[in-house]
Amino acid sequence: MKNMAIARRYAKALLLIGKEDGQTQVYRDELNGFSELLEKERGLQQAIGNPLYNAGGRRMVLEQVIDRLKLSKVMKSFLILLFDKGRIGFLKNINDFYLKLADELKGVARASLVSANELSSETVEKIRAALSKKTGKDVKLDVEQDPGLIGGIVTRIGDLVLDGSIKTQLLNMKESLKRGERV
Repeated sequence: MKNMAIARRYAKALLLIGKEDGQTQVYRDELNGFSELLEKERGLQQAIGNPLYNAGGRRMVLEQVIDRLKLSKVMKSFLILLFDKGRIGFLKNINDFYLKLADELKGVARASLVSANELSSETVEKIRAALSKKTGKDVKLDVEQDPGLIGGIVTRIGDLVLDGSIKTQLLNMKESLKRGERV
C-alpha cells in the first residue's frame, strides 16, 4: 500500500510539471516507452535496478539509455531522481498512475469489459458509447474474454463495477435460497 502512495506522489509531481510546461503528453509517451522497455528487457532492468551492482555503474547505464532514447531534459531528471532516491523499482506503478492522471486531465476514462463470449465490434462500440454518455468522458475500453462468466458481461470503470454476468446472478440466487428468500 505504501508503494502505491509513493508511486502516486511521483506521478502527480510529474503531471504538475507537465501541466506547467504544456508537455503532459510528451512525458506520458516518454515515461510509458521507458517503462515498457524495462518490462521487456529484463537484463536492462537488472543492470539499472539490482542493488548488488555498483550504484555508480548502474547510474551510468541509466544515463546512457536515456541519452540513446533522446528523452527530454525533464524526463531525464525525473528518471535520475527516481534512481537516486531508490525509487526506480516503482517505475511501472508510477507509469500506471501517470497514464490514469494524464487521461483524466484530457477527459478520457479507462474501462474494462469482460464477456463470456466474443463480442462484435458493433456491440463493443455501443457499450463504449453508453459508458461515454453515462460518464460524460471519452471512454477507452479494454475488452477481454472469460468463459468462466458463463454468459453476460462485467464492466469496470474507475470504482464502478457493472456486473451482468450469469455467474454472479447464479451466486446471488444461491445466497437468496440459503437465506430462505423467494427467488
